[in-house]
Amino acid sequence: MHISAANARPGDAVLVSGAMGDHGLAILSQREGLRFESPLTSDCAPLCGLVRTMLNASRDIHVLRDPTRGGLATALNELASQSGVGIAIDEQAVPVHDAVRAAADLLGLDPLYVANEGKLVAVVAPEDAEAVLAAMRGHPLGREATLIGHVQAERPGRVVLRTALGTQRQLDLLTGEQLPRIC
Repeated sequence: MHISAANARPGDAVLVSGAMGDHGLAILSQREGLRFESPLTSDCAPLCGLVRTMLNASRDIHVLRDPTRGGLATALNELASQSGVGIAIDEQAVPVHDAVRAAADLLGLDPLYVANEGKLVAVVAPEDAEAVLAAMRGHPLGREATLIGHVQAERPGRVVLRTALGTQRQLDLLTGEQLPRIC
């Protein structure tokens, strides 16, 4: 088995291991001395045990990616570009904790571009997606794992977000930095 960002194929499922943006906003709030009603907690964690659990569920995992620098949106753009495919995700399916969403809204940040340290993105053969998702949810670091979208042949190199309003918007590769380097 060879897992590579260039292996995503049309029809593949896109999974995330949990909520996005926790680490970046936790570090930013600490560094800037910001206090919120609900505490923000970093998601730093070693992912080797979760990955082993996933590989035990399926050997047809095509891509594994860490959404640290530039968050989920940047990781998906890199995957789409390197694989020459399009990726469509559903905004309502992407897990974001309420405290992170509120802090991001207040600070004018998009949680899809905020760093994560203990999460992963997996692109999995469609016939194995449910088994891998169940395995992830059975691991402590994957309890919030979710299927957020699919790889498609249309719009190669692009990531499209289906919004909560039913419209679509392209998630571009971040230019510059949304947040200064935090770690």
